[in-house]
Amino acid sequence: MDIEIIAVGGYNEVGRNMTAVRCGKEIVIFDMGLRLDQVMIHEDADIENMHSLDLIEMKAIPDDTIMNAVEGSVKAIVCSHGHLDHIGAIPKLAHRYNAPIISTPYTSELIRQQIAGEQKFGVNNKLFALKAGQRYTISPHLTLEFVRAQHSIIDTIFPVLHTPRGAVVYANDFKLDRTPVLGEPPDFARLRQIGKEGVIALITESVNIADKGRCPSEKIARDLVRDTITSYEDDKSALFVSTFSSHISRVKTIAECAHEIGRKPVLLGRSMERYSSAAEQLKLVGFPESLSMFGNRRTVDRTLRRIMKTGKDKFLPIVTGHQGESGAILTRIVMGDTPYKLEKGDKILFSAKVIPNPMNYGQRYLVEARAKMAGVRIFDELHVSGHAYREDHYEFLHLLNPQHVIPSHGDIGMTGEYAKFAEEIGYTLGNDLHIMRNGKSILIK
Repeated sequence: MDIEIIAVGGYNEVGRNMTAVRCGKEIVIFDMGLRLDQVMIHEDADIENMHSLDLIEMKAIPDDTIMNAVEGSVKAIVCSHGHLDHIGAIPKLAHRYNAPIISTPYTSELIRQQIAGEQKFGVNNKLFALKAGQRYTISPHLTLEFVRAQHSIIDTIFPVLHTPRGAVVYANDFKLDRTPVLGEPPDFARLRQIGKEGVIALITESVNIADKGRCPSEKIARDLVRDTITSYEDDKSALFVSTFSSHISRVKTIAECAHEIGRKPVLLGRSMERYSSAAEQLKLVGFPESLSMFGNRRTVDRTLRRIMKTGKDKFLPIVTGHQGESGAILTRIVMGDTPYKLEKGDKILFSAKVIPNPMNYGQRYLVEARAKMAGVRIFDELHVSGHAYREDHYEFLHLLNPQHVIPSHGDIGMTGEYAKFAEEIGYTLGNDLHIMRNGKSILIK
């Protein structure tokens, strides 16, 4: 059986991930992601109403027109987790394929919401929720297995495609967190077993390959956040925390710390409400009873007015805006676009890193500068990454012992760095180690 790996998106950049694996005449697509910074460059971009070809031209979604030249039929679309750079293009592209979309229950719910908001295309693909540890028979030759993983969003898995020639493991994104705040650690025993059974190809992220050592556990971020928040138990000033709305375990930590010091945690912003309420409904997280959430702009402003009136020291708002995005709650507060007034001694905690691109750095600088002008204290990088570091990748390779390695999810600097690392441990570029670019494919010999 021929096995061909087709790099559709995410091999020239971080984002818009999409890889197709052809086994004989059957194709499985992994992820269909968006590249958010490309959309942000076009400030008036209303994605829901845009055509896929325009978004492809903007380099915002994968150019899947290359799939027209691939012989065979798509049997499944598989998503590893619910971040937009992995599921954000589904409303634009999935309808072209007569195939079910298979993902974990939480990811499936986020995909359902994405599809519901789509204005341009009708997406009628069946959504199939598969839990970690379960299998799905794609055809007599192909079986899909979900192996438990950890990342900065809950319900992340390693999709493993079992073929007659061995397993193809898709590892975008992961961290080897042995002490997670939510969920269980990755299934090391099963990964080791799959390695023994035989892995023909590993497609793996390369985002943090240049970082030495191991990626710190989410437990470390929890301690950083708790140390900072609880030190202001008797403070009467405002405390704001901004983090990724999809980072449910971080949101849970912040809410619990607020509750601990006698402040009501309040989630503000559409995406904050969407991700957290979905996690709560699926019983994947339990928040303190004192927590409330508001997504609608008018309700958010009404809540901010109530906080001003009742007393800043009674609440801890958890908000969007750590990248300085225009329209995000924190940005609007800092720019004076809400009923909330920042004053000297108020505190803003950033429990997130700036995603490294010039636009984000510029926007975040502006937010911080405006906040400081009002006398606000800034606390930065109360955060740990969701992506594996070099030694995690070393352990992962030794668990799986893949015959072929394909670094993905990164620009040439990242995939090139991964290639250098893999060569150090015995792989050979062009032989069993392959640097791919968008639009290219490789036949696994």
